[in-house]
Amino acid sequence: MLYIVLRLSINGMRRRQHSLWVIFCFHQRVAPKRVEAVTPLLCSPVISQGLLKLSNMAAIVAHHKHFSHDYRSSESKHVVKEYSSSEDAAEYRQHFSKTIHEVLHKKMPETHIREGPMSRGPKFLVRLRSHTVFENTPIKLFCTVQGYPMPIVKWYKDNVLLDISSGRFLVESNAGSHSLMISKCAIGDTAMYTAVASNSHGQASTQASIVVKKFREEEPTCPYAWTPYQFAILPEIKYTRITITFLETFKVTFAKEGDSVTLACKMTISPNLANLQPDALWYRDETLLKESKWAKMESGGGVAKLTLPQLYKDDEGLYTLRMVTKGGDAVHSAYLYVEDGPPPVPKAPGAPMDIKIHDANRDYVIVSWKPPNTTTEGPIIGYFVDRCEVGTENWTQCNDSPIKVCKYPVSGLFEGHSYYFRVRAVNSSGISRPSRMSEPIAALDPTEFERLHATKLGGTLDVVTYHDDLEAEGNAPGVPSNIHASEADRTYVVLSWTPPVYQDRAPMWYYLEKTLVGSNAWQRVNTQVPVRSPRYAVFNLAEGKEHQFRVLSANMYGTSEPSQPSKPIQTQELKGVPSAPGQVVATRETDTSVVIQWAPPKVLNNLIGYYIDSCVKGSKDWDSANHKPCSKPKFVVHGLTTGETYVFRVQAINELGLSDESQESAPITVRAALKTPSAPYDICLLNCDGTSMVLNWKRPLKSGGAKVSEYYVDRCNVAKNVWKEVNIPPIKERIFKVENLTEGASYKFRIYGLSLAGLGDASKPSPAFECKAWKMAEPGPPYDLTFCEIRDTSLVVEWKAPVYAGASELTGYVVEYAKAGSSTWTAANSKAVNQRYLKVTGLETGGSYVFRVRAENAEGLGAPSGPSDPVIAKALPGTKEIKCGVDENTGDIYLEFESCQITEKTQFVWKKSYKEITDFSTGISVKTQGSTSTLLFKNPEKEDVGTFSVVATNTDGASASYTITAEEMQKMLALSYDIRNPIIPMKAEMAYKILERGRVRFWVQAESISSAVKYKFFANNKELANCEQTKMSHDVSTGIIEMIWDHFTAESEGTFTVQIQDGRAKAQSSLVLIGDAFKAALAEADYQRREYIRVKEGPHFSEFLSIHVGDDCSVTLVCKVANLKKESAFHWFKDGAEIVPAVAADLASGSCKLPLALFSKSSVGVYKATISDDRGKDESQINISGEVFDNIINDLTRLAGSTAGELTVQSTAEGIMLQCHMKYYTQEMKIQWLQKDTKLAASERLRIGGAPTMATIEIVEPVDKDKGIYNIQIADAEKTYTRTMDFSGQLYDNAYAEFQRLKAEAYAEKNRGKVVGGLPDVVTIMENKTLSLTCTVCGDPKPQVSWSKNDQEVEPGDQYVIAIDSGKFASLTIKGVSMEDSGKYTMTIQNKYGGETVDVIVSVYKHGDKVPDVKPVPMHRKIIPPVLPIVLPSAAKPATPTPPQAATPPISPKSPTPGRGTPRRK
Repeated sequence: MLYIVLRLSINGMRRRQHSLWVIFCFHQRVAPKRVEAVTPLLCSPVISQGLLKLSNMAAIVAHHKHFSHDYRSSESKHVVKEYSSSEDAAEYRQHFSKTIHEVLHKKMPETHIREGPMSRGPKFLVRLRSHTVFENTPIKLFCTVQGYPMPIVKWYKDNVLLDISSGRFLVESNAGSHSLMISKCAIGDTAMYTAVASNSHGQASTQASIVVKKFREEEPTCPYAWTPYQFAILPEIKYTRITITFLETFKVTFAKEGDSVTLACKMTISPNLANLQPDALWYRDETLLKESKWAKMESGGGVAKLTLPQLYKDDEGLYTLRMVTKGGDAVHSAYLYVEDGPPPVPKAPGAPMDIKIHDANRDYVIVSWKPPNTTTEGPIIGYFVDRCEVGTENWTQCNDSPIKVCKYPVSGLFEGHSYYFRVRAVNSSGISRPSRMSEPIAALDPTEFERLHATKLGGTLDVVTYHDDLEAEGNAPGVPSNIHASEADRTYVVLSWTPPVYQDRAPMWYYLEKTLVGSNAWQRVNTQVPVRSPRYAVFNLAEGKEHQFRVLSANMYGTSEPSQPSKPIQTQELKGVPSAPGQVVATRETDTSVVIQWAPPKVLNNLIGYYIDSCVKGSKDWDSANHKPCSKPKFVVHGLTTGETYVFRVQAINELGLSDESQESAPITVRAALKTPSAPYDICLLNCDGTSMVLNWKRPLKSGGAKVSEYYVDRCNVAKNVWKEVNIPPIKERIFKVENLTEGASYKFRIYGLSLAGLGDASKPSPAFECKAWKMAEPGPPYDLTFCEIRDTSLVVEWKAPVYAGASELTGYVVEYAKAGSSTWTAANSKAVNQRYLKVTGLETGGSYVFRVRAENAEGLGAPSGPSDPVIAKALPGTKEIKCGVDENTGDIYLEFESCQITEKTQFVWKKSYKEITDFSTGISVKTQGSTSTLLFKNPEKEDVGTFSVVATNTDGASASYTITAEEMQKMLALSYDIRNPIIPMKAEMAYKILERGRVRFWVQAESISSAVKYKFFANNKELANCEQTKMSHDVSTGIIEMIWDHFTAESEGTFTVQIQDGRAKAQSSLVLIGDAFKAALAEADYQRREYIRVKEGPHFSEFLSIHVGDDCSVTLVCKVANLKKESAFHWFKDGAEIVPAVAADLASGSCKLPLALFSKSSVGVYKATISDDRGKDESQINISGEVFDNIINDLTRLAGSTAGELTVQSTAEGIMLQCHMKYYTQEMKIQWLQKDTKLAASERLRIGGAPTMATIEIVEPVDKDKGIYNIQIADAEKTYTRTMDFSGQLYDNAYAEFQRLKAEAYAEKNRGKVVGGLPDVVTIMENKTLSLTCTVCGDPKPQVSWSKNDQEVEPGDQYVIAIDSGKFASLTIKGVSMEDSGKYTMTIQNKYGGETVDVIVSVYKHGDKVPDVKPVPMHRKIIPPVLPIVLPSAAKPATPTPPQAATPPISPKSPTPGRGTPRRK
């Protein structure tokens, strides 16, 4: 076979360049003359014109190989139509197609390769296999299919569609793997089963038969025994089953845009046959991936890798690896999360994704995309669409202003050129990163190939031309029909119609006309470019209007009549985003992931998918859980913190953007979901009496996250082989007596474990136990062996006593052990022990051992227990032992254990003699904090001796023990008593002394005391307060503690006591003053009082200092003085410093007052008042701190709360302030602001404070979320006063508008033109001198400066020089001043935000004259208002520096709060 490929090109007569690939095919038997005969054919007009016409088409195909999937399918049908009747037709067609592709491939640049998946029909990789099964057994058919789009598989039984709603059939599908399962086969399930896979490119099927036999019977006649071989009933075919086991798999991965990620799995393949290697198929969200520059795949050597060299959010999804073999497949899946990359500017939105191209034509395409999530960014304003011609790197923006809809028709393309497209999102902060560029697409007429025509040259030679390029004469074409809209959007529709029946060879084209419904005014649509295909997009239509269209066909001979108008076609109206999704439900999955499900929105509006946000409970910091929309109302959120509590919300999206957020889910703590437990094991027989058996078993190795609390038992009579349930109510213990058994029969048993997650798997059946009564003299086996205190060479074994004791009482136990895998048992104790525990020593570090226990009685050793699970003699890393001691503070004896392991469910179980301590009534308590547990003996006794042990549950065996001996306990009891009962040694017991004025001093002296000493004085068992009447004090240096009794009277008779405590040490001393001793003391006191009055009478306080809180919230110190004279002087002091009040004390009335203005924390201190003259001095003091201060604040709070007004709103230049007016406010009051039910705390956005007569909260830069119900709560010791405001609606709008106005004025005031300084008020200067008036100015933007003299503008010239340097220094220079230059000079400085004028008086005097005395006057400044409206820049620049000004007092000054130490408890 000989092929000749020629390419001809020439300029055609119809203003188009034609190019043609002509393929000649000759059989080897054709003579050379036959070849030569072809040459004249090429020169014929028809052939040459056809060659020329096809040239243009082929050139386009060769140079721009980028079509949509539909277009590629069309191309494969219409490029060449083959007509041949020779015997080599089939071979010719095959080589023809191959050669065409080879030629086009050579002409196609490498950059024009299309990376997208090829459209293809379904293909079964693994076909169904026939099976023969028994009745009531399960069967599963499975197959694997591939194709693009992903095929849909339907199941048929005997050519009838299978009804899966009955529940007997279970159909599953996952990433191309499909299965049909029948859980219990019946005879009626014998049939032929067919799986049919179909997509838009075709269908494929596979069949298999299932034959169901009756159990243990001869094989029945199969209804398919007569079927031919093509039905795949081939049981004799033996397949090589290849088993794939994953060793390492890829996990859930988190990455960012621009990163590179490799997903890899390591596996073993058995058997590993070179000619039967498995296929590695990678899927993303059930879509098969192909090798491309975005995805690199490797497979071989037991490793499969997928590398994504440059991530975009398009790559986010569930990745699945399927290793496909002839006998099945192995599947692993994990999610890949791709976060937004760093934005070009802060707070810019994330990039759009999933760029799709629709309806490509010769001069336009339609581009669609999906919007990004905007959890932490501002809302999206719109999008920019960019295009780039293939082969270049120049991106051109297609739209001038952002478009709000995620679909955009791009017009103005050049026919035959290929383009890439990308999209960028825009918000108020800036423009996002560009999306991943689309697949290349060619701007071509989709019906180009339908107009091809094949001309037969003879033999196997065809020439392909266009129908409309053949020379002929004819008539105008017919009328098109069936015009309709195949797609409609807001501003455009895509029209399609049926072409007329056309046999002429002249080219035909179309004209379109449109009209608004009802207007009947038709307007030509395509006036510039004729339409050759029966499909056209009409743009720039009115949104939401109804239009009608009609089509006219035309050729070189004329134009047809218009077609019938289409039905009214209405462009879509902007319906808006979907409604918010419904209830969000979060359920646990693993310890780092949660499953989120929600109800779809009620209003879908072309729903695209969903975005999920997560937030730690109470933080209000929301994060995006997914960065690519998920299409289903279910999503698994990974990467969460174990034990943390989260809430979730969902937003729906469509092409217009994101919906409102759904309601938040209920808070959920991240923990692994519960699973059913594994099976119990090692069932053993403990006793049998001939009609019943006592069983024991080991708990499941895996609890599934919940405690296995109950068990079920099944039994099976070996002879009957039928399993029956034993217990209907569940068993809580792992020991059970099975009754009503048949003596002599053998039974098997199996156990199920039950937890909160459900019923677990059944255990393996036990060995067959014969139901025969035990009559041996030796005891039965012990059971339930447990281990604790595992160390490198020792461990402790515990067990339970046997159920069957034998012929006599038990006398002890023997523990035996053997190395794992060995049958040689060694006794751990040479002599039997009475207790049911034993510490086994002498083990090898790291050795694995099994243990068993045998009970002993007078008759000998009994049967051993079942062997334990293997135990490794190796201490846990970080293992610590129990510490024993006496608490230095309380005197309690303690045992303390710190566990090297800890979990959320860990509990510490303390035991004495390895029996759990449950009685805590004797003063024993357990205190646990973190990983440390302490056993405390509150009332220790000599009997509290023995071995104490502790076990930390839910760990790998963290445990320890400690033995307290009698001698050690005796020492600890003595130390405990000393700690609990310390005594302060005394130098002198209580005594008294009579002082002047009749006062009595009671005092004691200790050996030593500390500054933290505490003491109390009692009189007749009544505690005395430390006040002016009974003033108490102590001296650390001398150890003296004293009390001065000011008014010692006859009622003071009795017993006086002092109680002293210094740390843990205590002391007490008493003095009895009764009878004659008291009378003598009272007489001495009276004498001293009278003598003082007689000799030293002077001014004194008749009422000591006290505090008065008025109804107007005023706080005043008041006292009264007496026995004054004119020279008496009264003074106030605070903390030793004298205070001079604004109003002097009124000594005439004796009443003295000191107002404490603006009472707050700053008012704390020791206040003292003194009255003195030449006769003496008296003083009184009060300490305002602690409880005294708190009582004053409580009174002020009560008065303020009861008189508080309703909340009001005041806008400021920085935000909106909520105010509550009251009689008095200070920050020490208990005042709380709330929004709805959420307490508000002070922050940069929330300024909480107030003024002396109101409490305020200022919301800086308010946003919509600041709307809502606001409360203020004012709480005193007894009552809470609440005021409420609904800050939303018109109230919020008005306040926000006022805030914006004030903000603009403040900005204008800050940036207007100003004179900073430098200009004098008055200037005197001698004539002929040069005067320079210079000042510093500021403003942003730079202000303009002008000067005037006596209100007349100064024109710059030789004499007057006006200058401004660097926008900061303005000057007016007057050269050679004269008397006429005297006057008022005014400088005007101004920019768009306003300015001001400043006046300067200039006085010129002659040489020799006296300098005039011009009195300075205040500089007159006139403020120039700004230009309205004031427009703030989007990103305000820093203002020009202004001179420092006095700090503006805050709106709500807070009282200074000095720190106050808090006493700590030792």
